[in-house]
Amino acid sequence: MTIQQKIQSLKEELNNHNYNYYVLDNATISDVDFDIKLKELEKLEKQNPEFSDPNSPTQRVGGAITKNFKTVTHKNRMYSLDNSYSKDDLLDWEKRIQKGLGTTETQYTCELKFDGASINLTYENGQFIKAVTRGDGFQGDDVSTNIRTIKSIPLIPNGDFVSNFEMRGEIILPIDGFNKMNEERLENGEEEYRNPRNTASGSLKLQDSTEVAKRPLDCLLYQVVTSERKYKTHFESLENARKVGFKVPETIKLAKSIDQVFEFVNYWDVERHNLPYETDGIVIKVNNLQQQEELGYTAKAPRWAIAYKFKAEQVATILNEITYQVGRTGAITPVANLAPVQLAGTTVKRASLHNADQIEKLDIRVNDTVFVEKGGEIIPKIIAVDLTKRPESSKPTIYATNCPECNTKLVRTEGDAKHYCPNEFGCAPQITGRIQHFISRKAMDIDGLGGETVDLLRKEGLIQNYADLYDLTVKQVIPLERMAEKSAQNMISGIEKSKEIPFEKVLFALGIRFVGETVAKKLAKHFKSIDNIMTATFEELINADEIGDRIAQSILDFSSDATNIQLINRLKEYGLQLEVSPDSLKNQTNILQGQVFVVSGVFHQMSRNELKKAIEDNGGKVSSSISKKTNFIVAGDNMGPSKLIKAEDLGITIITEQDFIDKIN
Repeated sequence: MTIQQKIQSLKEELNNHNYNYYVLDNATISDVDFDIKLKELEKLEKQNPEFSDPNSPTQRVGGAITKNFKTVTHKNRMYSLDNSYSKDDLLDWEKRIQKGLGTTETQYTCELKFDGASINLTYENGQFIKAVTRGDGFQGDDVSTNIRTIKSIPLIPNGDFVSNFEMRGEIILPIDGFNKMNEERLENGEEEYRNPRNTASGSLKLQDSTEVAKRPLDCLLYQVVTSERKYKTHFESLENARKVGFKVPETIKLAKSIDQVFEFVNYWDVERHNLPYETDGIVIKVNNLQQQEELGYTAKAPRWAIAYKFKAEQVATILNEITYQVGRTGAITPVANLAPVQLAGTTVKRASLHNADQIEKLDIRVNDTVFVEKGGEIIPKIIAVDLTKRPESSKPTIYATNCPECNTKLVRTEGDAKHYCPNEFGCAPQITGRIQHFISRKAMDIDGLGGETVDLLRKEGLIQNYADLYDLTVKQVIPLERMAEKSAQNMISGIEKSKEIPFEKVLFALGIRFVGETVAKKLAKHFKSIDNIMTATFEELINADEIGDRIAQSILDFSSDATNIQLINRLKEYGLQLEVSPDSLKNQTNILQGQVFVVSGVFHQMSRNELKKAIEDNGGKVSSSISKKTNFIVAGDNMGPSKLIKAEDLGITIITEQDFIDKIN
């Protein structure tokens, strides 16, 4: 046997032992014998560096130091999930599914929603390439070095599977492992970790991978993302992922009806307390992958999946004080300051009171004993008051009349739930908040500049609005607290580079009320430039796709303000992208202007997403369901029979993939 063959044989043997122990929980070798073989492999690799391999079992012990985690854009966006809190919510979701598909023949998968840190693992040619945290869904941090230390993650899948794919999963810390870590910390006189979820998430960002390797982290996988059409269902893809070494929970079940989904919910609502991991709910998915494609996504979540949240834990505590926060849009949020209390693994000191109506509805008062729960087990909220414990001296809450920051009289327009501070350009939190929004990842994505630095720059008088960022120099920012020359240069370079950010993101960054990420894309596509948007009439605005009265009026208000006009003119002078670039317009036409398309079935020349993009690039609109407004259905293989019947009943033209390609060419 050659040296290379010996190394390969040891790697395969050790990988197999790792799989048996960490995935199947069935040790096939003693720890001593495993360590002997690992040291033998380590020695051979050291003596023969030409055969080194980043995915070797020897790399799982850590050793590499990562000082800065590189930000990486996800190839496929990691969406959030819509939440449900009752069986009625699930029934409503099923109705939407059936309407979107035009059929009642739908099966579901039911999976436990484990409480950890979401991760995306990329494999190319059957080998692990990188691991990226969820981040904001569009981009996250490359934590590959730390992920390699988690032994339940196969670095080379063992068997017949797809070649190029992503595995989505949750990095979790088992409860026993978490408790042992805390026992050790107490023995060493250190403070205990708060909860398994935050500890797992924090572990991924440790700079020393040797420390990560010492932690009993695990990875539970829940989705295969690939363009290869090897499997027809989500359940089948996960079953095969398990066969080649991925730790897919055995708790996943196939449900042939919504009643079987309810059975799964009822069972785990009780049994979840006996699990070795923390879980906060159940995820229900449409099983058929073609149907998933057909249903598609909203701006935030897949239509084909939903999370069912278990009833939140509740605790009682004292409300000590009500304070008021000012958001970047001037919206006022009342905050309950509570006597500290343990809730769902964290210490809660504050809870949102939402608005004046909520305070009045629950008759919430200072010194009340209140019941607090975590909404979706994330954000604490007050759900009720224990009136039996209310002090006799209690007085009703009088809502704030003036801004807590600048003392401007608050306003509340008809139909608005919240009060607002109208001092848009003179109220400190609004100034800071707008600039923080401007530099955020989904907007201008300025490297080297964070929220705290923005606040510091404002307090030092260096900036009062987002246009001021482009006047900053290295010399000005070096004297700031905790600012070295390298950091200052990185900040100014990041600001300069942001001038390349495309128009739709700049438009979102401006912070126009009600103009979120999706609306900004629609406006940029329709109007092509900031000048066209700011000179548009109310009628022209509402004629744009998905722009309603409220958004249109907000744009008119923004466009008529002298300060905003001045800011936009300054951004033009600095060279920001305030119109759609010629390159992005190159392949765009108005051939399909005013035409509505539904895409259904399996295609061969273009993917479903490429088809949808081609429709939009040529001025058409993509709809997820057939209606009287639909002009064409682009039909691929296996188009649902009920959709075909509905199309024929409404007299809608059905075209093939080739017909569509000919149409746009």
